[in-house]
Amino acid sequence: MKKLISKVLVLILALGVVSGCATTPKTEVEPTPQITADETKTADVVIVGAGGAGLSAAISAVDNGAKSVIIIEKTGTTGGALNYTSGSMSGANTVIQKEDGIEDTVDSFVADIMKNGAGKGNEELIREFAERDIDMIQWLWDNGLSDNTFSTDKEGRRSVFAPEHALYSIQRTYKARPDDPKTYKSAAHEILDTQAKKYDQITIDYMTEATQLIANEEGQVLSVLAINSKTNKTVKYDSTKGIIMATGGYSGNPKLMGAYAENGENYLVGGSKGADGYGIYMMQQVGGNVNEETMSYIPTFPMGLEGTNQSGSIAPTYTWKTGGICVNQNGERFIDETEARVEVREVALEEQPGAVQYDIFTDKILEDLNAAGAATMWNYLYAEEGLPGYAKVSKASSIEELADMIGVPKESLAKTVEDYNKAVDSKGTDSFGRKYDGETNAYNLAVNKIEGETYYAVPLKALVIITLGGITANKDMQVLDAEGNVVPGLYAAGEVVGGIWGQFVSGGTGVMGPIVFGDIAGEKIMSNELTKGYAIKPASNLLNINFFAKEEVKIEFDMNQALNDGEYESIVDGQYGEMKVQVTISNGKITNVVVLSNNETEEIAAGALKSIPEKIVEVNGVDVDAVSGATLTSNRIRTAVVDCLNQAKK
Repeated sequence: MKKLISKVLVLILALGVVSGCATTPKTEVEPTPQITADETKTADVVIVGAGGAGLSAAISAVDNGAKSVIIIEKTGTTGGALNYTSGSMSGANTVIQKEDGIEDTVDSFVADIMKNGAGKGNEELIREFAERDIDMIQWLWDNGLSDNTFSTDKEGRRSVFAPEHALYSIQRTYKARPDDPKTYKSAAHEILDTQAKKYDQITIDYMTEATQLIANEEGQVLSVLAINSKTNKTVKYDSTKGIIMATGGYSGNPKLMGAYAENGENYLVGGSKGADGYGIYMMQQVGGNVNEETMSYIPTFPMGLEGTNQSGSIAPTYTWKTGGICVNQNGERFIDETEARVEVREVALEEQPGAVQYDIFTDKILEDLNAAGAATMWNYLYAEEGLPGYAKVSKASSIEELADMIGVPKESLAKTVEDYNKAVDSKGTDSFGRKYDGETNAYNLAVNKIEGETYYAVPLKALVIITLGGITANKDMQVLDAEGNVVPGLYAAGEVVGGIWGQFVSGGTGVMGPIVFGDIAGEKIMSNELTKGYAIKPASNLLNINFFAKEEVKIEFDMNQALNDGEYESIVDGQYGEMKVQVTISNGKITNVVVLSNNETEEIAAGALKSIPEKIVEVNGVDVDAVSGATLTSNRIRTAVVDCLNQAKK
């Protein structure tokens, strides 16, 4: 790993970026310095990233005449962000709505997205998406979506509302389940991956991380350098038509989020840590423009359950629906917990110290939650020992004791509960706008005081799975510089493009947006002519290179120490629960490592679960490189092995 990081830094320094801060570009800049590669590969189109946008772009490029397409993918699997979401889709005037008897229009869809994005979206690109989305939903439908199982409403319609986002004015969200849930988390990924495999013209180079874009003497960006983490070799990829950057956003980079959001560095990462925003930086190096305001558009879910190493998952208790409250680290309420507009609750939590809240509730509140049929998440995540969130639940016999357990000022929490209980007794409306008149709705199912024999608290944090800032592109998905000029040969699609959706994301656009814009990029890269004579110069607001510094986790053990033979077991925190590892020592050496149980995301962690134990046995030690894209899983296994070795020390 150290060799790989050093090699990346050498490539970056070769561009003259020494301080890592924005520098004033020269009026004219020579073509990117040529760096010797260990190998060169050539294709009509080169795509960086095999997520929804990358797969869609590859298929589209071939359908529009490309004889060869190479996708560079830094992990060992396709899908990108689609590996971390159930993949809700959306679209207006679609085949699904027509089958459900629902009338909808593109104009209504565009208006809803603009409204949901606080009026800050790019209406031209949103309209382009909404219009092209009709055919893309049809393509998915024709290639297998019609046979998938859908979540439906009470009338059995597959077109539904999605309460996890601001509601559309009409049912236009589609929640299809994959046929192979062990391999795919979303139906969209399953269909794209299955179809891409049918194209002989498409090649995917896995475990290969792009590091630098290269322009030729005409200012055309037609090459990209990458490093294969398996071979540690530098590969230069040359294209005849151009490069499509489909590298995703920066939701996996707390340092970068912290530069644009007050508590962004504290946000939980609900997706891949590989979504670090480095693709944005690569495009800035050759002139790509970034609108700084859009970089602050980082929508969160106010319901993140913290795992290890700042990872998290969506895990609401929903106890506020039957009388629970949410307090910050000062022990104070900060929002009407029953507010129907999720974006209001998002922003409120983002502004709290550490972007953390504590759901406070009682046995009576849990009883009413179950009685109302709203305790699904509680029972699935928290209710019993062994569930992912059980260890996060604090229980106490008094509010003061509970305050001590969760580390908030006891006087403050006691006063908050006292004031809340008085508001409940008033049967009126409190200062936050929460009503206690007994009228029920989906967000307010019962009224209860915070009182009883047992008091509970669950800490939840702001969690991010998508970012909305990034590089600037036009309707053809061509990357633009600060003056609005096209950077020849360079295209971008997916979450790496900023400013499309506005300040908040609308349901289903996080999945269908990349797929639609990837389709457009693949089409336009084949039909657009390459212009000549463009002067390459880095963006004036180049992101700080320190945002992308790899932080090495030190997991060490001196194998010169004497070890007792035997079998040893260790349990460490995993992604969604415990990981149990067994190590066998024979003749003082590691002869077997077995992951007995785990709670990792299978499609992401599979490579690490198989290869890391084998590597540890092979080298008789824990000094092995993590599997790209599964660094957290790799390090969990290594940490557990170190614990076993410590048990075995004589």
